[in-house]
Amino acid sequence: MLEVSGLKAGYGQIEVLHGIDFHVNQGECVALIGANGAGKSTALKTVCGLVKPRGGTIRFQGRDITGASGHEIVRAGITMCPEGRQVFPEMTVLQNLKLGAYTRRDAEQADDLDEMMQMFPILRKRARQAAGTLSGGEQEMLAIARALMARPKVCIFDEPSLGLAPKIVAEVAETIARIKARGMTILLVEQNSLMALKLADRAYLFEVGKVVLEGTGEALQQNPDVARAYLGD
Repeated sequence: MLEVSGLKAGYGQIEVLHGIDFHVNQGECVALIGANGAGKSTALKTVCGLVKPRGGTIRFQGRDITGASGHEIVRAGITMCPEGRQVFPEMTVLQNLKLGAYTRRDAEQADDLDEMMQMFPILRKRARQAAGTLSGGEQEMLAIARALMARPKVCIFDEPSLGLAPKIVAEVAETIARIKARGMTILLVEQNSLMALKLADRAYLFEVGKVVLEGTGEALQQNPDVARAYLGD
């Protein structure tokens, strides 16, 4: 569904990605793991049109989207739940959710809004509340629901557990698992490597802007080098 080949990208004079390759099949959850600064989030931002590629190709459902703008990527069917949530703090929860469907022109947005309220009951309780007044966990749920309101074909999660308490991290992981069970195709970057590998069908290990290892989530959990370096074993 999503194929990245030889991708190079960076910021200013610094090249962060040095020709990476990865792909995501329909219905899969694919995780990108690795240390801070390995290039995981840059890879996501480049796929989403927020960072311009310097080389390589990005293909989505067979279509070349290399270098497309962010709004073109969203219209194509890829949405991101960004690092740090990035809700619109002065707007209400309801307004944030409706913005998730900004590119849609169908008549089913109200049905999807109700579905999000059912999936995340706390958002129904907080519907008229300013998003900036929510807790970190509540904002994460809002960011996820906002991304789903676009009816994406691929949903990208960038560090969804960042800054959250362990109990809330477990709830976020359960939420992503439920979304995957609904058939959503997921690309996940997560500093909590154990959480990521438990959720992932397949995963790629990034080191200094390169992919150095690929395998199933289970296989990477059992890899002794990965366990020592990233799983605290």
